Amino acid sequence: MRGRNVSPPVMDWEAIFRRPVRYPSPDHRWSVGNKNRTFSSMTPPLPRHPQNPRAAAGCAGTAGPLHSFFHRRLHHYQQRERMAMIRLPLAAALFGSILMAGLPAMAATPMKIGAILSLSGALEDYGAATRNAAELAVAQINAAGGVLGQPLALNIADDRSDAQGAVEAAHKLAGSEKVNAFLGPMSSAAYLAVAGTVAIPGGLPVVSPSATAASIDSLDGKGLIFRLAPSDLLQGAALAQVARDKSYRAVGVVYPDNDYGKGLADSFGKAFAKQGGKVTAAVPFDPKQAGSRGEVKAAAGGRAEALLVIGYPVNGAILLKQALDGGLFNKFLLSDGLKDPSLIEAVGGQFLDGVSGATAAPAPDAEGFVAFQKIYAGKYGDSSPVPYVDRAYDGVMLLALAAERAKSTEGAKLKDALRDVAGPSGEAIGPGDFAKAKQMIAQGKKISYAGAAGPYGFDAHGGVSGSFAHWQIQDGKFETVRVFTPKP
Repeated sequence: MRGRNVSPPVMDWEAIFRRPVRYPSPDHRWSVGNKNRTFSSMTPPLPRHPQNPRAAAGCAGTAGPLHSFFHRRLHHYQQRERMAMIRLPLAAALFGSILMAGLPAMAATPMKIGAILSLSGALEDYGAATRNAAELAVAQINAAGGVLGQPLALNIADDRSDAQGAVEAAHKLAGSEKVNAFLGPMSSAAYLAVAGTVAIPGGLPVVSPSATAASIDSLDGKGLIFRLAPSDLLQGAALAQVARDKSYRAVGVVYPDNDYGKGLADSFGKAFAKQGGKVTAAVPFDPKQAGSRGEVKAAAGGRAEALLVIGYPVNGAILLKQALDGGLFNKFLLSDGLKDPSLIEAVGGQFLDGVSGATAAPAPDAEGFVAFQKIYAGKYGDSSPVPYVDRAYDGVMLLALAAERAKSTEGAKLKDALRDVAGPSGEAIGPGDFAKAKQMIAQGKKISYAGAAGPYGFDAHGGVSGSFAHWQIQDGKFETVRVFTPKP
């Protein structure tokens, strides 16, 4: 074969490029021992060099057009394959990130709010209306797509208007029902008990629409405690202003022997003294046995002109009847907990004309409050619910918006987001605007939830300030005299 002109074999390039690439060793040679041209290895033969037939094209030390052409094609093919392997996962990751960026955040499980409400006992009239308001908020939220792509759940438990009942309810909600936050409890004593034993240790935000005791500010809440009604430091000042409006100079006080009663009686006494008034006697009573120890008679000593009754509808009615029946008082001041139609029914409207009180409230013509009343009346047929019902609605809305802002239902993230969505900066959000607020949050815009009774701006203790309504009973109904902002 030496000296013969041997043309290179015709190559099937597609077949070569489909095969796994194998690099020949430098000493690989054609074997010419027989006419069948067996090979020294199982590797398929490479094309022979056009100038040196004994040398395989592509062997070390060889050169030529076919050699160069083959290597260029092989190098190009391998380079293209390597780039494709790099680009494919990168493209998939980029496409996935773009797709996910356009979608709202999704929660693994639905958000659950545990509502601890007083559906029986001394505050049951408040509890029923509060439940209605909370359920109204949940219905609006779910109609707008829920929270983080999941329906919002409201798990309701009755605390029986009792602190121990509230703790039992909280343990159940946080334990077996695994709620993400609490709405309520409604009373200050129950709120303090739940916050201290369940919510704070468990890292769960606790938002009360109506707990007002000044002692709540002394809790080490770790940023988890929030209340939507102003402190009794302000309510005491508001009641003192109402007493001055009524020209009372000497007032007796009866109050429930709990955090709410003690704190409010104390703040009223201090504010009233600043205005030149005098508390002639301040007498505590057992909330479950009001009037059993002659508390009203004790408060009548010292020539008091009027009696301030601090309490709830059931025990308040007992004390008012004792005062009227015994001829001890015919002028009264009432705390926020007594602004309930059931009190007028129990005592008789004809005996209470002109009786006044003070309750945290927005202006009657405030846009958010008017909108809420319209929504509430459309659902339940009552446009004048009891105090703090509007704040229960707002509490649910605030928690839902906080989850949207945090993109999480974890307590540690909710507590910070609550302050953000209720902060003073951002576009004001009112009742019924959940869909709008959620869209703005998704777009990275700031909101300021004012809701039905806001605006809210939580202080370092999770409390709020606000205005109060001086109201009085006239012809068996509660009428607003004026709305003002007291100074403690």
